[in-house]
Amino acid sequence: MALVNEHFLKLPSNYLFADIAKKVNAFKATHPKADVISLGIGDVTQPLCPAVVEALHRATDEMATQAGFRGYGPEQGYDFLREAILKNDFLPRGIHLDINEVFINDGAKSDTGNIQELVRWDNSIAVGDPIYPVYIDSNVMIGRAGTVEDGRWSNVVYMPCTAENGFVPQIPDRRVDIIYLCYPNNPTGTVISKEELRKWVNYALKNDAIIFYDAAYEAYIQDDSIPHSIYEIRGARKCAIEFHSYSKTAGFTGVRCGYTIVPKDITAATLTGERIALNPLWNRRQCTKFNGTSYLSQRAAEAIYTPEGKEQVKATIGYYMRNAHVMKQTLTRLGMEVYGGEHAPYLWVRTPNNSGSWQFFEEMLYGAHVVCTPGVGFGPSGEGYIRLTAFGQQEQTEEALQRIETWLK
Repeated sequence: MALVNEHFLKLPSNYLFADIAKKVNAFKATHPKADVISLGIGDVTQPLCPAVVEALHRATDEMATQAGFRGYGPEQGYDFLREAILKNDFLPRGIHLDINEVFINDGAKSDTGNIQELVRWDNSIAVGDPIYPVYIDSNVMIGRAGTVEDGRWSNVVYMPCTAENGFVPQIPDRRVDIIYLCYPNNPTGTVISKEELRKWVNYALKNDAIIFYDAAYEAYIQDDSIPHSIYEIRGARKCAIEFHSYSKTAGFTGVRCGYTIVPKDITAATLTGERIALNPLWNRRQCTKFNGTSYLSQRAAEAIYTPEGKEQVKATIGYYMRNAHVMKQTLTRLGMEVYGGEHAPYLWVRTPNNSGSWQFFEEMLYGAHVVCTPGVGFGPSGEGYIRLTAFGQQEQTEEALQRIETWLK
């Protein structure tokens, strides 16, 4: 008799954004004339930049010829993209990496969910709270998270990120094995300073812990004093794995491409105390379970590093950040407590009158026909907040803000 992996049965029946879609579709079914604007799910709306489109066309033309056709590519990614990443994302910040420490993927979600396979099921984990749901759900699937009660998993150390601590978690008062950090943060839109990040690197080195560092939104940072990579901190190569994505940087949510950095210096121990390098293990895992990112996607990603691509991507990021600025300015004027939106395309908004997150979600949907994301869906500390995204079209974003203002008044 085949037995199911019962850890999957512990997961909530629906992923957060599936629940949102279900509620929005139910509203549309009963209000067919309503024009709903979504400021909730973080998909992008601006088209691919010209440099990327041209690269896609060229790559497609190559694939149409006998000489230029490519089948299976290297699971680690093509060297042309890995070299562009090293030259443009890291060297300007004084970070020297080896090409074999770069692994191209089909978006950061895949690798942030799969990376936990490298460590034993009984490792302890700590997460910033609120948090991107994939981090915990992937650990639930392997049995590492324990059981859930009142929205908390028994084997997860929750590190509250609140207005009081500037949305930067406190160092745990006990040792943990694995730490998930995400900055600029999804969902709060806040950032971490080099001084605070250095505390985490020092903690990991002292306690022989590993940091899984999600830097998917680093391109939105507007202040050079804020770290774009954890490897800007001395010693991080020995304790951190970092994730990057082109989804929100260059509008690749439908193209699918990103990358993960697994330094050769980072190790984990066996039960007998032998130190094992994780880089070759991740390489082995990718060669077994991943057929590589498409050639077309990688040529498209390469194009964002050209002079034209850099300017065009910068303009698109500027478009979204202008939305964020207007959203924060308007909501603050309306008396709402708003965080984020300065170095990230997300705004973290406290619900008025101590309303529950889902309650406020439904009130806004029915009252203003605007969709947000309930903060509690990102963890216990998200209760009493909603997340708004700046990825909408400018006209729709302004319309949504006008609706919210009229509704609130």
